[in-house]
Amino acid sequence: MNKTLLYITVIVIATCGLIYELVVGALASYLLGDSITQFSTVIGGYLFAMGIGSYLSRYIERGVAQRFVEVELAVALLGGICAPVLFLTFTLTDLFQVALYGSVIAIGALVGMEIPLLLRILKDQVKFKDLISQVLSLDYVGALAASVAFPLLLVPKLGLVRTSLLFGVLNAAVALWSTWLLAPLLGNPLRLRIKAVGLTVLLLVGFVMGDRLTTFYEDQLYADDVVHASSSPYQRIILTRGKRGFSLFLNGNLQFASLDEYRYHESLVHPAMVRAGKVENVLILGGGDGLAAREVLRYPEVRSVTLVDLDPMITGLATNYGELAKLNRHAMTDPRMRVVNGDAMQFLTEGGAQYDVVVVDFPDPNNFALGKLYTTGFYKLLKKRIAPDGVAVVQSTSPLFARRSFWCVETTLKAAGFWTEPYHALVPSFGEWGYVLIAHEPPARHRPLPEGLLFLDDATMASLTQFPPDMGPLPVEVNRLNNQVLVHYYEAEWQRWN
Repeated sequence: MNKTLLYITVIVIATCGLIYELVVGALASYLLGDSITQFSTVIGGYLFAMGIGSYLSRYIERGVAQRFVEVELAVALLGGICAPVLFLTFTLTDLFQVALYGSVIAIGALVGMEIPLLLRILKDQVKFKDLISQVLSLDYVGALAASVAFPLLLVPKLGLVRTSLLFGVLNAAVALWSTWLLAPLLGNPLRLRIKAVGLTVLLLVGFVMGDRLTTFYEDQLYADDVVHASSSPYQRIILTRGKRGFSLFLNGNLQFASLDEYRYHESLVHPAMVRAGKVENVLILGGGDGLAAREVLRYPEVRSVTLVDLDPMITGLATNYGELAKLNRHAMTDPRMRVVNGDAMQFLTEGGAQYDVVVVDFPDPNNFALGKLYTTGFYKLLKKRIAPDGVAVVQSTSPLFARRSFWCVETTLKAAGFWTEPYHALVPSFGEWGYVLIAHEPPARHRPLPEGLLFLDDATMASLTQFPPDMGPLPVEVNRLNNQVLVHYYEAEWQRWN
């Protein structure tokens, strides 16, 4: 029995086991939203199931090597097909959560059996203390490899469907080579080899067809035709074309529809631009689609625009994808533009330059990673980068659908020391949408609106600050980095509508 190859087996099965957990968690977050709940319940359920599997392994008394290979084959099958099956269940049935947690329990229980069975196979070959230390150390090495490779390599290059199928193939390969490593302990290795080869071929066919499967699922998920689909280390990017025109979705959430995006972006940009003392140097945080930049560049006084967006794939699409570049009027290639792909909080921390106008156009705070960009800590950093007579604006979700969330953003900005002016606009694709204008002191108006706007004029802009009773202020807590109360408000409120 080759102990080195068995130790390699430990690394492979540990890597595969964690990959399945990450695939299911990411898929649940992608399809259901509410990433905190999805990852927490998937990880908790998976670990619990592993404990069940470890406990149940004690009842396997005969043919331990045979059972180990059979468990590997079962993990390969269930883990390999988990993503395509869950996508299919979501698109065609109402049983997605049953399938989701059924997969978590089944795969977790089988993975939980693997290491105990392997330890029993090796117990006569290695001293107990060495056996435990070596096997568990390698198990953790495999987990590390999976956790690093999943966001940086696997999801961007392969996507969720092909990732699960690939690691199913690896598990089947473990089962196949185990039939030779453990041959003296197996009663009928030929039958197991035939099963392993057949399963490997099946999963490889699925892997080759992975892109077609993903395209089929996403065609069912979106009402309009999908014209572009890609994955970055940060998100799933979908562009569609249909009745609402050209639309962008990130992780299943609509970012804009070309039919009415002008309402959102005119409302976001121009109230700040007309009230800043100067508009020579502008900073845009988020807004990688270039549509906020398009509105900023309407002003001839603008000399430079710095756009900071985390995802280079989004800014690349905004620059190079024909329809999107046309929609943003080729703002990304304007000589006044400078694009920085990086974390906005880090950008504010490391620099010292001040800006006449800052446009904060982040996605909604639906997880802690985004929630940090709506905290007092972030806003105090932002405050240092706004010129003395400068103005900034923060997109602040819907004051109708997420009323507490909206006023939490406004309250947090006040707590950071800003003068604030909340306002809202109707964007048909989103409903009522909210923004908060901020400055060091109440700003006067310094310039007229540019010509050619489709939504805003002086009378309309004056009406945006009026809130009906069902969107008015509510008592809320300040969103701080150590409590992230805004994320909890947001999840609770949007859950009622989704």
